[in-house]
Amino acid sequence: MFTKVDGPVRLADRVAAMLADEIESGRLTTGDKLPTEVELVKQLGVSRTVIREAVSRLASAGLVEPRQGRGVFVLPRRTRPLDLEADTTSTTDTKAKVLQIVEVRRAMEGEAAELAATRATAADHARMRKALDAIDAAVAAGGDGADEDLAFHRSIAESTGNAVLVSTVRYLGEVSRGGIRVTRANEARRGDFFDAVREEHHAILAAIEQGNAKAARTAARRHLKHAAVRLQKADPEFWHTAQDLGVELDAAP
Repeated sequence: MFTKVDGPVRLADRVAAMLADEIESGRLTTGDKLPTEVELVKQLGVSRTVIREAVSRLASAGLVEPRQGRGVFVLPRRTRPLDLEADTTSTTDTKAKVLQIVEVRRAMEGEAAELAATRATAADHARMRKALDAIDAAVAAGGDGADEDLAFHRSIAESTGNAVLVSTVRYLGEVSRGGIRVTRANEARRGDFFDAVREEHHAILAAIEQGNAKAARTAARRHLKHAAVRLQKADPEFWHTAQDLGVELDAAP
């Protein structure tokens, strides 16, 4: 039924994509049972762990349903949940995905910063400043500051009081975690890049603290626009290195 899986992309991603294609093409239809785990291991030449991860991804996407003691069955077709954890097959695709999510984040986080400027409390300001300090501390300790970077952007969204916006920014942040590591690795190669990022973060916070909604929005959008420019300046060799940083779909700062 299937051909063996190989190639540079994570095996679970490739298996999930292959099974999803079987379902979306109609070769597997509602109520059909997937081959057993043992059968898939034999047909695809991968481990049970890979099969389980792939099936878990399909279940999260609403394509299949594991039934205890009976197997995994195809569910009725419906609008699929947003799932950005897509397959990337080359360094070019990795770069494109990173830049695409940066563009989406520019729109979302510009709006978040604007709302934060009008809604954030003194406690929110303190939490954002603490998040910025945590980035510096992580870098000083030899880390990449990626998780702390995420926390800063998330703190801005949280201060808006908009639960939908918070969830969206959090989701984009989680799927772009590896990409944030890529952007920070790129920026760490050049002192001017690193300094620029730090200044951009502080400009966003300053505008929010001043209650200047327009300036906050502009600062947030400028930050992400500059992040894309910095990534565009990275040489091809850097993108080969980027795949070693765990970028399977990810995004930026």
